[in-house]
Amino acid sequence: MIYAIIILIVLAIYLVSFFNGLKTSEVQITASIQEIGNQLKRQAQLIPSLVDSVKGYLTHEKGIFDELTAARKSIDTAVASQNPKEIDQAQNLINKALGSLKVVVESNPEIKAAGLVSDLMNELRDTADKVMYARRTLIDLSADFNIKISTIPGIWLAPMFGFTKKVGLDTPVSGEFLSVSSAETATPKVNL
Repeated sequence: MIYAIIILIVLAIYLVSFFNGLKTSEVQITASIQEIGNQLKRQAQLIPSLVDSVKGYLTHEKGIFDELTAARKSIDTAVASQNPKEIDQAQNLINKALGSLKVVVESNPEIKAAGLVSDLMNELRDTADKVMYARRTLIDLSADFNIKISTIPGIWLAPMFGFTKKVGLDTPVSGEFLSVSSAETATPKVNL
């Protein structure tokens, strides 16, 4: 009788521990989605201010500023929704607009050399790194959570507690990016 009670206590402790572990992972996933939103919001608020500082250098490229404004609005909407797919789409819009800005700056040496533009480009790089880090965190947390609920005993216990697979970021599962050519594996040579 005592052994049965001990086994039940150990089992109850294990189940509580398992549940708490999954719940902790779930909360961390939600927090990482919020961090992506936080970084995108930072980007959406900071970049227009920096862009305003360099508009004098780039007045002939008004279309880029319109793209940045539209991307900023989509980020605000996506962050408010907390939907990873919408956040990902908003990030794609801002990346497209920033890519256009980068092409303009790189094609004009006098603009590229300007201190304000240099600061803008450094901030863009730093912000992109922060967003990538936040996205990587979400990917890792989602993968860990999904492994826990897809393996034994999680495959049996997770449904009992109402846990389901986490999507993470929506990514295509086919395309050229899934294969690496021999040219892409070669060590790059730099000649200055």
